[in-house]
Amino acid sequence: MRLNYLYISKSLVGADAYIGPAEYTIFTVIFCEFATSQRADVGIGPYSGKGKRLRIRPEFPKNLCLLLGPTESSAPTGQLILHRQEHTNMGEAKKEEQARQELVDLGASATKTARGTIYTLTIIGQIEGHQALPENIKTTKYEHVIPLLAAVEESEEIDGLLLLLNTVGGDIEAGLAIAELIAGMKKPTVSLVLGGGHSIGIPLAVSAKKSLIVPTASMTVHPVRMTGLVVGAPQTYQYFNQIQEQIVNFVTKNSHISREDFLRYMMATDEIATDVGTVLYGEEAVSSGLMDAIGSLSDALSLLHRQIDRRRKREKSQNQ
Repeated sequence: MRLNYLYISKSLVGADAYIGPAEYTIFTVIFCEFATSQRADVGIGPYSGKGKRLRIRPEFPKNLCLLLGPTESSAPTGQLILHRQEHTNMGEAKKEEQARQELVDLGASATKTARGTIYTLTIIGQIEGHQALPENIKTTKYEHVIPLLAAVEESEEIDGLLLLLNTVGGDIEAGLAIAELIAGMKKPTVSLVLGGGHSIGIPLAVSAKKSLIVPTASMTVHPVRMTGLVVGAPQTYQYFNQIQEQIVNFVTKNSHISREDFLRYMMATDEIATDVGTVLYGEEAVSSGLMDAIGSLSDALSLLHRQIDRRRKREKSQNQ
């Protein structure tokens, strides 16, 4: 609340005015302050002449309570009583601040409703691995996401995980590590691909128990590649094949696409002008078996709530 000017035009405090002790303790109980106590920032002093205005221009904080009016004591009417209310629930304020900071730093938030508490995690930009990427590149840092997923799985307050993806891919080991954690969670999980789920983003997209993609989103399937200096030896290509085999196994295990179809998309040479691979859009990603269904945010939340309800019923029947 903000008070600009306050004018008190009657019952002015004169030089011969008497300010007696408070006879009522109601303000003492509520505000821990007597109604007639003088405050340095209020400035009750001698004034001469009737009808003059006492001008007070305080700047009130939001949690400042202002009471105006006569008291039942012998103090003059129109006296101003100010009291700063103490914050009664510092724990709640700290939780809110922590949630806001988590949303800024990690793009994650927890939403509590009557149906359950859902934790939303975004995977955006590039998946950052062991090497830090330049500051002008949007990244998802695996050292932030990994402990966060462990906390979500262990928390008794969180019922499910919603994964929102718009990523161009990134570090293979970091991406697979996050995907393995999500796939191994017992709690309900749903992924939604928005914009793009390319490269190592594909294992992340299919790692959830249910995977959705919006119609306009795309997913690029391509072979493993490495940037920078590599040793041109048979062992290097064998290593690439081994990594690629891990990706193929994970994707085919956690989706409905066949191994043959996935390898065909991966090795296609007539789809991308400057690369090997295939770009799959929403409907094609679903028809190929890579994603479960076309859907929106509301569809993803509905699926997640249904998973939460089934899990609660299963746990209830086991406890009986």
